[in-house]
Amino acid sequence: MECRRAWGKLNPCYDDALAIRKAVFINEQGIDPKLELDGTDEDKMHYVGYVDDQPVTTARLDMLAGNRLKIQRVATVANARKQGYAGSLIQQIIHDAEASGVAHIELDAQVTALDFYRQLGFVPVGETFMEAGIEHQTAEYAASHR
Repeated sequence: MECRRAWGKLNPCYDDALAIRKAVFINEQGIDPKLELDGTDEDKMHYVGYVDDQPVTTARLDMLAGNRLKIQRVATVANARKQGYAGSLIQQIIHDAEASGVAHIELDAQVTALDFYRQLGFVPVGETFMEAGIEHQTAEYAASHR
């Protein structure tokens, strides 16, 4: 899998990321487009994983105060799931973040995906909460995996 990344909305990488997010979050999970398309994509880094030049997985990154990174909008198209693509993408994001000196990495996982993130070194913290009608929990990348 080839990973590409681009900042903001004016690039083909973003267009591919958006297509994946619409297919997964809006069409499959029924999330309100107004919630998914929150108006902040222009201020984020978008990663997309490609197989045979076809976009299969994506994630959006938000830099937070204190040199912290939040991984958001992780999605994989239905016909490419269970093949390790999202895991490879997350590992690339972690590698890039560490190479850039990021101090802390976190995400808000759908509870059904917590085991996936645990396998990548994330540890759930705090209570579960509802977002877009789906139960989530914050998870932090464990320092012991660095």
